[in-house]
Amino acid sequence: MIKGYLPILFLFLLFSYNINSQNKELTSLSIPLELKENANAVVRNNVIEIFIEDIDKMKIKKKRVITVLNKVGDREVDTYAHYNDDTKISKLSVKIYDALGKEIKKYSKNKFTDISAVSGGTLYSDARVKYIDYTPTNYPYTVVYESEYTNSSTGFIPKWYPLESFFVSIENSTYKLYNPKNLTLRTKEKNFDGFPIQKIEDSTAEIHYEMENQPAIKYENNTLSFVDLMPSLLVASNNFSLKKVKGFGEDWKSFGKWMNDNLLLGRNKLEPATIAKIKDLVKDAKTDLEKAKIVYKYMQDKTRYISVQVGIGGWEPIQASEVDKIGYGDCKGLTNYTKALLDVVGVKSNYTVVFAKNRRDIDPDFTSMQGNHVILNLPNNGNDVWLECTSQTIPFGFLGDFTDDRNVLVVTPEGGVIKKTPAYKNKTNIQTLKASVQLDAKGKVEAKLNIESKGIQYDNKSFIESKTKKELEKYYKSSIWSYINNLEINSIDLKNNKEDVVFSENLDLSLYNYATVNENEYLFRVNIFNKNSYIPKRNRSRKLPLKVERGYKDVDEFKITIPEGYIINQLPDKKEITSKFGSYIASIEKLNNNTILYKKSLLIKEGIYPKEDYKLYRSFRKKIAKYENLRIALTKE
Repeated sequence: MIKGYLPILFLFLLFSYNINSQNKELTSLSIPLELKENANAVVRNNVIEIFIEDIDKMKIKKKRVITVLNKVGDREVDTYAHYNDDTKISKLSVKIYDALGKEIKKYSKNKFTDISAVSGGTLYSDARVKYIDYTPTNYPYTVVYESEYTNSSTGFIPKWYPLESFFVSIENSTYKLYNPKNLTLRTKEKNFDGFPIQKIEDSTAEIHYEMENQPAIKYENNTLSFVDLMPSLLVASNNFSLKKVKGFGEDWKSFGKWMNDNLLLGRNKLEPATIAKIKDLVKDAKTDLEKAKIVYKYMQDKTRYISVQVGIGGWEPIQASEVDKIGYGDCKGLTNYTKALLDVVGVKSNYTVVFAKNRRDIDPDFTSMQGNHVILNLPNNGNDVWLECTSQTIPFGFLGDFTDDRNVLVVTPEGGVIKKTPAYKNKTNIQTLKASVQLDAKGKVEAKLNIESKGIQYDNKSFIESKTKKELEKYYKSSIWSYINNLEINSIDLKNNKEDVVFSENLDLSLYNYATVNENEYLFRVNIFNKNSYIPKRNRSRKLPLKVERGYKDVDEFKITIPEGYIINQLPDKKEITSKFGSYIASIEKLNNNTILYKKSLLIKEGIYPKEDYKLYRSFRKKIAKYENLRIALTKE
């Protein structure tokens, strides 16, 4: 009996020997089970080594070994190498291994595809990227990526993000920085608590951190961004080089002073003809704000946005006179141009650095090269006005969700100042919808609507002003009222009040077969035009905090005339739902024998809440969604 098992035992021992004799990080068989749970990929080893050799010389070595477990994990491979005129790649390679650690593919530096790293909206740029696009035939597989490059710009010392994304576990991640010349470095640890991170060395000459055996974290909807949740290490040098320009910043004041003196000073020159023209335009303006509005409109009418990302031009604006001449520029150029025009008419303004798009703050406690966009600040005697200079259509003083409610760096001649942009919160983001609705005996609806939107709701709507009639019809049918069948749009009239920042929509609509009509009963959903049926997904074991990203308020009022020959039955009582997340009030009132008035007010409050509140939030939205589908029955006389 024992003899029968000997061949199997021999094969097992031989198989185990082969795995152990290879590098364990190359075979998926050696991954601990707890690191496979909830994981699409496992980072076996990620090492980044940084050598700050001088104020204008930095060498970076990277080695990253990742095992991809399934097709979704392909997106985590990340075999990219970005470079530009002051980033020189000396070594670059990728090797692919199968599940048992056998090499199946190999790429040297000259086998990488090389393309521009920017979109078609960029006029010129020196940013490029080398990459490998590998299509796997089997899972799991392992990718070993190695690179080495030098950079003369030390303004951006690589950060450490030991946990790379949701659904990716980490076997080992190492960050090492060597500083042999003892340049003055600053570090900041973010969100380290609760993660298996070790600080091996933190001296003037060396920084060394490691993370080991971190299981994958599942994504959960309605939560903070990955960057806000996960650990990271920030590193910056007080003295640095940026595209061969020496920089300094131990705090935001000194950093802003450096930016002003080295990147902005002297770049506001304009031709005498332009100066005379601008002065003539504002000659009748009585206040600085009036002057600023005239200048802003002039800038919007004259220019368009196009990106410039080459050399120091990635951070330094081109001359105002050049923008004036050619009529286009990037955010830096257009902001600087607007500032130069305002200088001419004596209106003070400040170049301002911001993180655009996703709400992200310039870190007030950590001075470094930050931000990806530039806007303009008008101090306005303590009542700040903010201008977005890259849009030809946005109203004066309105930012929208692109740059609202975040810390920004305001650059003044005296130095940098951290300020916060305006926040469009909750009731500020209001949509008011009034409708006159006529039902007929066959279930058809004829309706006239007036919709007014303010705040972020204005921001979400104003872009449709430029759409064609065909595009508008598709927008309303597919995006706004996708839940309504047999909708016909008879007319659309849009008005964009930029002075008051109000967007108005007037529509004439027909809805065929909307109501359900039988021999004795006429049934229809009373909330026709603004149904809010959103319910967050069920999550029984919530791990992450709840975030309601944007607060808003909807106020609806529908006057509904019923068909002749029908009577109104008993109407439901007024519904009120109140919670920490907002409120919902809905009522249906009989005005006379053939008219009812439906009124609704929905307020959602933005905020960050503990994970335990997720169930309460879901319950709140579920109750609202249920009442939003309320139907009324009419009966024949």
